[in-house]
Amino acid sequence: MGYPRIYPTGTTLYDPKKAYNGLTIFPSAKGALLIDMAGNEVQLWAGLSGFPNKILPGGYVLGSTGERDIKQGYQDELNLVQVDWDGNIVWRYDQNEEVTDPGQAPTHMARQHHDFEREGSTTGYYAPGMTPKSEGGNTLMLTHENLYNHNITDKRLLDDKFIEVDWEGNLLWQWRASDHFDELGFSETQKNVLFRDPSMVPAGGGMGDWLHINCLSTLGPNKWYDAGDERFNPDNIIWDSRNANILAITSKKTGEIVWRIGPNFDDVGLGQIVGQHHFHMIPKGLPGEGNLLLFDNGGWAGYGAVNGVSEHGTQTEHRDYSRVLEIDPTTLEIKWQYTAQDAGEADNSRFFSPYISAAQRLPNGNTMITEGSDGRLFEVTPQHETVWEYINPYYEAFEGKTLNMTYRAYRVPYDWVPQVTDPQETPIRQLVPAEYHV
Repeated sequence: MGYPRIYPTGTTLYDPKKAYNGLTIFPSAKGALLIDMAGNEVQLWAGLSGFPNKILPGGYVLGSTGERDIKQGYQDELNLVQVDWDGNIVWRYDQNEEVTDPGQAPTHMARQHHDFEREGSTTGYYAPGMTPKSEGGNTLMLTHENLYNHNITDKRLLDDKFIEVDWEGNLLWQWRASDHFDELGFSETQKNVLFRDPSMVPAGGGMGDWLHINCLSTLGPNKWYDAGDERFNPDNIIWDSRNANILAITSKKTGEIVWRIGPNFDDVGLGQIVGQHHFHMIPKGLPGEGNLLLFDNGGWAGYGAVNGVSEHGTQTEHRDYSRVLEIDPTTLEIKWQYTAQDAGEADNSRFFSPYISAAQRLPNGNTMITEGSDGRLFEVTPQHETVWEYINPYYEAFEGKTLNMTYRAYRVPYDWVPQVTDPQETPIRQLVPAEYHV
């Protein structure tokens, strides 16, 4: 299917009466960018990268001031910092590991990637009664660690590690994914593929990005735990593996994986989930609370038997469209979903982001979706009507291409950012192609 070369950017559609009105933050080629509903740029934290960016009450923002050389580390952020409205660093963490890269002096790094959570909020987005701490509080983050685990492969692994630190940077808790290989449900065929090729990346002379975990958050208060299901203890940590098609919950107390679906979905009833992102539990107080929300990318992921799309047993699952799924974690019933056909399009491939991306449940029941590979942010009602849409206008070079891809966006209420005193809520009518000509 062909697509036009030129697209409009900025806010292209906006219905103030149906949308959840607030401010939206996302990482752009310019830095951490905050926009109002009309697409006006109300603040830019230039040079603050975001993996992701999250805004805290009072106009503070979390992000990073730089990335490690890609030749030595794969998707490693140098630090995790909190800056104020004017960009001054008020908190920094870079003490996860001392690293000595060729030609450089030893330095401490966070090696944070893909996600983090500040105490007070399970997701970092607004939910009634859950406010992330702007001063003090612990921080949970997803980090990398290089290691060998011969139970998995004889190759060096780029392992995923969860750490929790206090405000002063002291390590309080940690969890390594490779320690729990036998709990992940891999078949013997999948284990054989992993041994031969654990998704090798060239950084640092070659490492296996075997799981590529891309999100983590605590569950927080929820009805399942209130009803006596210990798997959903509010302290437990929910996460997913993009490369292995796994969705899981880890017990904070024991370290055991207490809930999991994937990597094999034959008997689950959800269809094959492929390369998913931003898997989390909808926080208490929001419509759908307690259900699981994720962006099911499609694209290519998974380990398994050689087939028509996989010559060596990696990236065995392929799908050419994306879904947003809301799932009951106890029955695995799909409670709501978004696809292009659900929205009235003729072909599901009209909604497709094979990498990055996210979904956020809003207080009015709408869902804000980050269709990341094309830099499209949009908000839909439960009936799949699009009531706000924004296209990232800022492009940057990435792996030989020029892209406006957007990792993840968040909508927050106005009162989280008191510095913005006049946000615009001007309706924007969707253009009718037959009536619009350049």
